[in-house]
Amino acid sequence: MKFSRQTTLRSQATVTGVGVHSGQPVNLTIGPASIDAGYVFVRTGLDGADREIAANAKSVVATELATVLGDSEGPLVSTAEHVLAALRGMGIDNATIEVDGPEVPIMDGSAAPFVAAIDQAGVREQSAPRRFIQVLKPIRVTQGKSVGELRPHAGGFRVEVEIDFSNPVIGQQSYTLGVEPEAFRREVARARTFGCMSDVARLWEMGYARGASFENSVVFDDERLLNVEGLRYADECARHKLLDAIGDLALAGLPILGAYRSVRGGHKLNHSVLTALLADRTAYRVIESEPARRAVRGPAEAVTGLVGGMVAPAYGPDMS
Repeated sequence: MKFSRQTTLRSQATVTGVGVHSGQPVNLTIGPASIDAGYVFVRTGLDGADREIAANAKSVVATELATVLGDSEGPLVSTAEHVLAALRGMGIDNATIEVDGPEVPIMDGSAAPFVAAIDQAGVREQSAPRRFIQVLKPIRVTQGKSVGELRPHAGGFRVEVEIDFSNPVIGQQSYTLGVEPEAFRREVARARTFGCMSDVARLWEMGYARGASFENSVVFDDERLLNVEGLRYADECARHKLLDAIGDLALAGLPILGAYRSVRGGHKLNHSVLTALLADRTAYRVIESEPARRAVRGPAEAVTGLVGGMVAPAYGPDMS
């Protein structure tokens, strides 16, 4: 279903799993939020009061092994990308995400359990018009052999991912998706995080990935896939990278109207491109959707933009 107004959840839904790095049990509850709230993490289980943090690009404190959100007092929530991808992919504008540990639970390594939680909670349309970030000119970032670019795109939000791993079983893969709820659910939500056995062993030695297992990760050695159940998609690795990109770009704070292309990228590149876009006030504008009341008849009746059949008056890039 397409909405011209903002959406939130009807009720709460909880999932329980383990943190991929700590291996400790963690509960995550998604629930409703007010108009224009965006995504707000509430870190519970701390000594003293709960702490809230807005899920936006300014809240990112690390991108090496996952997208980590924090504030001036330090990291609060790690591995935020999968639940954010589910919320953005399923068209949710405003939500609270309560987490009682330092990591979002890894679940099965994909966004599917969070999509199921959204289904359980239900979606509610709110009274305010939906707002978007419309990309006006290309923004490109290069990091070694990795390249990321956001560019204008008339057809909503499109993500293109290319990966190239030295591991011969993974190799080169690519995948492209026009992001809308049913396509997200069908094509990428079930794509799991992946890695090579040599990397997993190294992370274990460093004290990370204590919660990683064949139940929540796709694992390869130099010759074959090690998961006995096989892959969910032939190009599951590329699809998971695309899922991660959707989650990382959800930190824009509003849905993006534009096309994102990532070549040999990851969380660091995704965040760098988003940060570069938001730093250039000529590269984007914020537009607001309203139901189209009449057809555009000619130049005298031209509107500022059309979004999925909705008139979109333009506003300056005044995001905080």
